[in-house]
Amino acid sequence: MINIQDVTKIFSSKMGDVVALHELNMQIPDNKFVLIKGPSGCGKSTLLFTLGGLLKPSSGQVKVLGKEPFNMEEKERTAFLSSQVGFVFQSYHLIPYLTVLENILFSKNAGNKDVSEEQAQTLAEELNITDRLKHYPSELSIGEKQRVALARALIVKPELILADEPTGNLDPENTQVVLDHLRKFQQSGGSVVMVSHGNEADHLADCIISMKKGKITNIRTN
Repeated sequence: MINIQDVTKIFSSKMGDVVALHELNMQIPDNKFVLIKGPSGCGKSTLLFTLGGLLKPSSGQVKVLGKEPFNMEEKERTAFLSSQVGFVFQSYHLIPYLTVLENILFSKNAGNKDVSEEQAQTLAEELNITDRLKHYPSELSIGEKQRVALARALIVKPELILADEPTGNLDPENTQVVLDHLRKFQQSGGSVVMVSHGNEADHLADCIISMKKGKITNIRTN
């Protein structure tokens, strides 16, 4: 369960304060595929990073999987997020000096999970990147990089995946591969919260949250 109450996030700059999130309230049950949609700058990614414990709100309460990450000590929060929450970023965040296999296995150390190279190879086969396991990120296509990032998130078997525009830079074929695996993860008992500009994942969503100017304007359940 994700539960946020009266969450506000304000960024301060020389030009003045910017309210990125304004008194948001939301509950998301477990085992759901949720989309967060809205125009650029509406607060979608800020909300996702807040749910993932990466961006502390200026005020309000955030509960994720029964825990309050911002009330934890940093070490405890890092351990919780690494083991229970998988992140898939639009910009991939792959480590350039590690091979594809090493990138996929990297999160096992942070998550303190019993993950094997065999599991990584199985995921790579499912995502059609087996022939890239010894390559480095600079040698990959955009679609391959995103599939590596997805494998890295999936391998620790988290309870929740947070995906920030994971198909934004992909062609239709790679978009479908990524969406199929996110759906498979959700159907196996996990939860997915995905930020999206487009409509390609609408048919998969149990719930679509619309945002505008830092506010939730509509929550539609399917």
